[in-house]
Amino acid sequence: MKTNTVSARSKVLAARETRNAYLFLLPSLIFFVGFVIIPMFLCVYTSFFDSTMGKDVKDIFIGFDNYINLFSDKVFLKALANTFLIVVVSVPVVAIFSLWVSSAIYNMNGKLLSIFRVIFYLPVVTGSVAVTVVWKWIFNNYYGVANYLGKTTGIIDKNINWLGDERFALWCIILILFTTSVGQPIVLYVAALGNVDMSFIEAAQVDGATPFQIFWRIKWANIMPTTLYILVITTINSFQCFALIQLLTSGGPNHSTDTVMYYIYYTAFKLYKYGYGNAMGVVLAIFIGLLSAVQFFAARKR
Repeated sequence: MKTNTVSARSKVLAARETRNAYLFLLPSLIFFVGFVIIPMFLCVYTSFFDSTMGKDVKDIFIGFDNYINLFSDKVFLKALANTFLIVVVSVPVVAIFSLWVSSAIYNMNGKLLSIFRVIFYLPVVTGSVAVTVVWKWIFNNYYGVANYLGKTTGIIDKNINWLGDERFALWCIILILFTTSVGQPIVLYVAALGNVDMSFIEAAQVDGATPFQIFWRIKWANIMPTTLYILVITTINSFQCFALIQLLTSGGPNHSTDTVMYYIYYTAFKLYKYGYGNAMGVVLAIFIGLLSAVQFFAARKR
């Protein structure tokens, strides 16, 4: 009888704790549903309409016409190609560079390690507008640091309009994106490398393993979950590159720096073609989901 009483009381306490937990989560859940879930479904829904969001203009159902038109839209295809180029270049470079730096500094003493982490993480916590203003000054075609150093070292003969030249503009964007993306991966890799069991490394050293073998067989295997997280997050951030484009080039010159995210913004909020813009958003989400799934599958297989 006493056991039954205790069991009933435990169930009551568990139910009360569960209820209180959901009550604490409720404010965040309301915002998540209101500002993520519902807009997501509206995005998919309006992508099948010729929608302008105007009060006096009725939305017209056009089925898959928006999606069909996308792949005959030269500007969208250019933006898609630019976006994939950014992803293909920046994701592996960020991951490899972050791992290299982390491997070099994670055994340093506390103060020196903290200094390096602050240096690399500073662009992450600095406002994107402030970072963009600094880089805009660096790439200024009249008095920018890039032109000054280039002419001083003899690499270039005359000033280059870095952000106004189709040959260089997108690569400048990729460089800026790289500098603002390595901070978090470096911090994560330093933490992951510090958590590798030293007994495995010592045993491998006793058996005569080389530093490369120790890294590849022990350290790399142990930090694989961190690597997967970094690859997925960096991929998503690269696909969603927008602020740099908006603040530096506005997609120019001649659409050479257009990305899908920027073209969505331009189409929806400049041309007021919300249905067409939402169709781009759905396509972009599909590409991100597919690439992330491939990364998860490859990591699980590894």
